[in-house]
Amino acid sequence: MRMFDTHAHVHGESFDADREAMLARAAEAGVRRIQTVGTDLADSALALEVAARYGLDAAIGIHPHEAKDAPADLAAAFDALRAGAPLAPRAIGETGLDYYYDHSPRDAQRRVLVEHLRYARAAGLPLIFHQRDAFEDFTAVLRSEFAPPMRGVVHCFTGDAAQARLLVDEFGLLLGIGGVVTFKTAEGLREAVREVGLEHIVLETDCPYLAPVPFRGKRNEPAFVAATAARVAEILGIGLDEAVARTTGNAVTLFAE
Repeated sequence: MRMFDTHAHVHGESFDADREAMLARAAEAGVRRIQTVGTDLADSALALEVAARYGLDAAIGIHPHEAKDAPADLAAAFDALRAGAPLAPRAIGETGLDYYYDHSPRDAQRRVLVEHLRYARAAGLPLIFHQRDAFEDFTAVLRSEFAPPMRGVVHCFTGDAAQARLLVDEFGLLLGIGGVVTFKTAEGLREAVREVGLEHIVLETDCPYLAPVPFRGKRNEPAFVAATAARVAEILGIGLDEAVARTTGNAVTLFAE
């Protein structure tokens, strides 16, 4: 198998003690590609550094939780970050709206999301979106700022079938499916997976968070994406090899080889 963990945070301190061993476990499990994702400017710089050191992909962005501290000129900050980086980012994000925690004011979240969208459009890079309890405002921003040939993924998608269908049909977005799909309480998400089918899905861990069954309660890590792949295959009534091949193909197309 050749799995792609499209959304991880393996550059973070949760993995400082055993990063090389963790990456070895991922390779042994069949994970051939990992994208580590920044959540603010300093974290994005670290993501790029760790990705360069270990042969990973990286994305740069400002999480909605951190929007209140975003620089006044986000484009200039991203340009400076990319100019000094040891490798080029594959995507912009994660960015979006999170009204569940409201760690940043909602107007600041919306403003920073728009700035990410405009930067990604100018740079020709895909976007990684975070959306929680803000679906109406999120899609309203997309309708004003997101249009072909722009592309992206709603990472850690946990919505229902109707939301999944709208994101896929109206915006052409992919859905990042992680460990939540294995949870007993996640039948609505499993129905969303059935609704849109394999052609609109990529796999992720969002590690160190949200470990799938049977690893719940443990620190999540890229090797565990195999459990999510197996559950997706079961949901769709297909073989594991097909689920892995097609989700990996979707991810490679989105983030480029």
